[in-house]
Amino acid sequence: MIRTATPDDIPLIHTLVRELAEYEKEPHEARATEEQLREALFGERPAAYAHIAVDDATGLPVGFSLWFLNFSTWRGVHGIYLEDLYVRPEARGGGHGKALLRELARICVERGYERLEWSVLNWNAPSIAFYEAMGARPQDEWTVYRLTDGALADLGSS
Repeated sequence: MIRTATPDDIPLIHTLVRELAEYEKEPHEARATEEQLREALFGERPAAYAHIAVDDATGLPVGFSLWFLNFSTWRGVHGIYLEDLYVRPEARGGGHGKALLRELARICVERGYERLEWSVLNWNAPSIAFYEAMGARPQDEWTVYRLTDGALADLGSS
């Protein structure tokens, strides 16, 4: 079962974000606080949205997706950028990841969005195989660039 996240899910989402950071071998990068997540997801002007995967048999939350709208100047419409998709290891293989992606695809179709995009770490072979099995294709002609910390501050203050 997939459900839309509520403000009561903030501690859970925060925990799942931390678990994802551990899985991706970057726990020190997960610095978001519960309050920041609450503001981003449920503040006056939400910047992101989330869904929770719940195991049908146990009723326990086992994963989440966190996403936001992007915009294609080429297509002239919004799309969804999936920032995070995570299913706890003990629940993998149970269809929860696919259900989360299916929900986002459903939202795209319903709203007329023409793209559902995300990034995956090059070393994450199980996730790559999972995504490709659903028909997703890598955009290998594009390289992601990122400015953070000192480099971002330097450029922003010059």
